[in-house]
Amino acid sequence: MTDSTNSWAGTDDSGVATAAATAGADVVRTLYGRRLARIDKGAGDFATVADVEAEKAIVDVIRAARPRDAVLGEEGGRQGAAGAARQWLVDPLCGTLNYAVGTMAVAVNVALRDGAAAVADPFSGEVFCTDGTRAWVRRDGLDEPLVPTAATSLVDVNLDPPFPGAPGFRAVDLLAHPAFVERFRPRVVSTTLALAWVAAGKRAAYVTDGGDLSGSVHFAAGIALCRAAGCVVTGVDGSPVGEGCRGLVVAADQETHDRLMSMIRGHG
Repeated sequence: MTDSTNSWAGTDDSGVATAAATAGADVVRTLYGRRLARIDKGAGDFATVADVEAEKAIVDVIRAARPRDAVLGEEGGRQGAAGAARQWLVDPLCGTLNYAVGTMAVAVNVALRDGAAAVADPFSGEVFCTDGTRAWVRRDGLDEPLVPTAATSLVDVNLDPPFPGAPGFRAVDLLAHPAFVERFRPRVVSTTLALAWVAAGKRAAYVTDGGDLSGSVHFAAGIALCRAAGCVVTGVDGSPVGEGCRGLVVAADQETHDRLMSMIRGHG
């Protein structure tokens, strides 16, 4: 048996995040299209064998590369030393319902809390990466910097229940706002792959309801990626993410963010 520790010698955190997300994406892609048993999580939520096996593959990489770090996984919960100084946040398959019905809009999210992160698209083969300062996409073995732009005018909006901000904020109301219809074109998704699309210039913005999502296994990698790419990232109330804000408004540039915030606040 090879010494897995030696194989990771000299690898930085972004390399670990990228390798882990790639390992998870390989599992997700391999199991796609098979009839997979569902694991009920309550309230209409569920996981599949693909979620569980992808998380195992991700955690195996992290354990080999960073054995002293803790892991918080969507399926496996907290693992590692309780007092560990560093923690990885793992969402092995964001878009499980999409995946279960044969839709390829899914993401594999791996993030070191307040550090490097990677978001893998299992089907395009793209891995969106950040070391906490720079952001790039790895495609066919080549790395290219991520350059956000609002040129597409496409805005992804998460309409998955529950809606904790209602009635004060409901994303569906944004879609009916006259100024939104005049300036943007909506897309409705249920995967945080959309955050990577904003960082990559494939979307102008992304909006979701929710609580403070900075420490969420679903959102941490995408938030880190967008910040490093230079996107504007706040809560739906405009406050900084990680300071008790609610939800997310992530935009390619300040002008787009200002337009969306004006609509959200009802002054558009």
